[in-house]
Amino acid sequence: MTNPALLVMDVQRAVVARYPDPAYLPRLREAVAGARASNVPVIYVVVGFRPEYSEVSPRNKMFGALATTKPAGGGEAMQIHPDVAPEAGETVVTKRRVSAFAGSDLDMVLRAGEIDHLVLTGIATSGVVLSTLRQAADLDFGLTVLADGCLDGDPEVHRVLTEKVFPLQADVTTVAEWTAAH
Repeated sequence: MTNPALLVMDVQRAVVARYPDPAYLPRLREAVAGARASNVPVIYVVVGFRPEYSEVSPRNKMFGALATTKPAGGGEAMQIHPDVAPEAGETVVTKRRVSAFAGSDLDMVLRAGEIDHLVLTGIATSGVVLSTLRQAADLDFGLTVLADGCLDGDPEVHRVLTEKVFPLQADVTTVAEWTAAH
């Protein structure tokens, strides 16, 4: 018997703004509502750094520019988008790299909750979803990906990942199919 949790990853205001898709947040809201109605924990994963960006190396190709430019930290732009915001008591985990496990206490939260199956959603399919899926598979979690609960800037990359790569390590379904089954 599995004990699942829904992961909502990198759905922060600044990230959502870079991936305009008016249908995405309503679908994700449906997944969150379905999880809550079925008493499946919803865990939010956000990317975040200290104000001085001390955990970011200038050698890091994705985040390195932050180490030298040190933009004004977070604020409202880095908050979880209000359309899918956590309710009181829902866990928010801060990660420091692409994978939800990198630099976070996600594994500890999952183990403490005896969660053994992750349902993945988030932005971007080729970023946090791919990296988290690979690491979670290596940690022996059962995995489901809600293909339309993920979003990527390149539709072809999203398609290849959800149709060809992810099925090697996860069940891939839609938000509607998953919510109907739970």
